[in-house]
Amino acid sequence: MSNTIQAVRGMNDILPETSHLWEFFEDTVRDWLHAYGYRNIRMPIVEPTGLFKRAIGEVTDIVEKEMYTFVDSLNGESLTLRPEGTAGCVRAVLQHNLLYNAPQRLWYMGPMFRHERPQKGRYRQFHQVGVESLGYGGPDMDAEQIVMGARLWKKLGLGDIALQLNTLGSGEDRIRYRARLVKYLEGHLEQLDEDSRRRLHSNPLRVLDSKNPAMQGIIEGAPRLLEDLGEDALKHFEDLQAMLRDAGVEYEINTRLVRGLDYYNYTVFEWVTDRLGAQGTVCAGGRYDGLVEQLGGKSAPACGFAMGVERLLALMEEQQVTVPLPAPDAYIVRAGEAADRFAQAVAEQFRDAGLRVVLHCGGGSFKSQMKKADQSGAYYAVIIGDNEAAAGQVAVKPLRVQGEQATVGVLDAADILKRR
Repeated sequence: MSNTIQAVRGMNDILPETSHLWEFFEDTVRDWLHAYGYRNIRMPIVEPTGLFKRAIGEVTDIVEKEMYTFVDSLNGESLTLRPEGTAGCVRAVLQHNLLYNAPQRLWYMGPMFRHERPQKGRYRQFHQVGVESLGYGGPDMDAEQIVMGARLWKKLGLGDIALQLNTLGSGEDRIRYRARLVKYLEGHLEQLDEDSRRRLHSNPLRVLDSKNPAMQGIIEGAPRLLEDLGEDALKHFEDLQAMLRDAGVEYEINTRLVRGLDYYNYTVFEWVTDRLGAQGTVCAGGRYDGLVEQLGGKSAPACGFAMGVERLLALMEEQQVTVPLPAPDAYIVRAGEAADRFAQAVAEQFRDAGLRVVLHCGGGSFKSQMKKADQSGAYYAVIIGDNEAAAGQVAVKPLRVQGEQATVGVLDAADILKRR
């Protein structure tokens, strides 16, 4: 039995064989977000536990069952590895007074942590891209964020992703609805599972979020929140739908969509696919107008969404999206004492010219070095022996483009590599 230390279950290494897919995704996402005027914000991975209890809600699966929480041995403070990003983002905005002069369009990317049963597409350390808009109260921002998602799927070459849309109305709307929902669920008390009974009076909307197959019939028969919407919430939802139709974004209204976090109001949405089995949600979000005040700030509207990186990468692989492998422009092969010194200088000159260069290290025969040059994926091998070093020249041999080997000066070699 091996005595090597293994990674924590559900927390995975990303190896070089697959990291190029991550890099492609991250680069695409950055360009996409910058095109919409969003700015990057980076928050700590560890936050005070009270932040998530206050923001997400104590009677939620995340807070009750899934958070990695521990006591700081130095000061006795309860800390938690972040299970999601919105709460920390809003905390940072309030702490640094970012809403003082203007609304904010913000984004972040990084690991999140939830103690779940590991399975494909669901890990204990997983990665999210989060997008948050604070200070924007109209349905135009809801529409922008949904249209953004539709554009990203095209940029990534993805299909079979459908939009589900709902509204949770205002706080007053939910109070009216809550009374009807509790009365309905009390009439089916014997059929409710343990979690649903526990949440019946503390957080009845969470019952609608149950994934228990035995509960689906009861959930399907429950009263609909749409029937309790006030005039403002109804207009917000109708205006949003009109904007999506104008943008050509197809959607389905799912009246059972409530999301698993307590801070949502008005618009909620999910982008889902049937190509990943049970883990079909790849992006989800909505409006959370009460959260800023809930965390101690002056009341301000807000909305946002998060997407699961692992799930989207799995979907790219399932749909066989082609991503080019990163390859060096040149692999420098060298043999001889003078060649070794000259090759170092040549490699730096090439890099000064903006080229990607691998300089062979570790010795080896000319044949073995050329084999490694080919394995590197480089477009050219640049060959340097003592004779080339003495003449201040290099031999450029095409590996993946047409052409003949040529011995030229260093600057001319750089021009050849650039023309590729």
